[in-house]
Amino acid sequence: MPLNIVLIEPEIPNNTGNIGRLALASGSKLHLVKPFGFEIDDTRLKRAGLDYWQHLDILYYENIEEFFDKNKGANMVFLSSHGSKTHWEIPFEDDMFIIFGKESVGLPKDIIANFSKKTYKIPIYNSNVRSLNLANAVGIVIYEGLKQLNEL
Repeated sequence: MPLNIVLIEPEIPNNTGNIGRLALASGSKLHLVKPFGFEIDDTRLKRAGLDYWQHLDILYYENIEEFFDKNKGANMVFLSSHGSKTHWEIPFEDDMFIIFGKESVGLPKDIIANFSKKTYKIPIYNSNVRSLNLANAVGIVIYEGLKQLNEL
């Protein structure tokens, strides 16, 4: 797998379903960290993921601590509007973990503080926009990574 998509506490089933479809299309593995803002069998999740959900390479974690414990030593980068570098500067590598926070507040502040040198942002060129939709942000970053890894 070229990349790992990690969603920490996703809240909106439609976003998670769309990201699941993107994971499958891009050959990425999807990691979902609880708690979720929906049930995994939510019809909106299934509708957004269409009939692809059963084909996904997906891992579930009970909480952030379990995720970090099970993936110790993994190459990770974090996406946040508080990042100081852009997603174009991510040094993409095969099997890298690309970590996104929940829709309402993004990544927890302690994660941003602890991993500030590995935190990147997608530039937004209009001050009236606070953030991008999570599914759109994942798509932007994953396909940039595939391009840099020459997977396209």
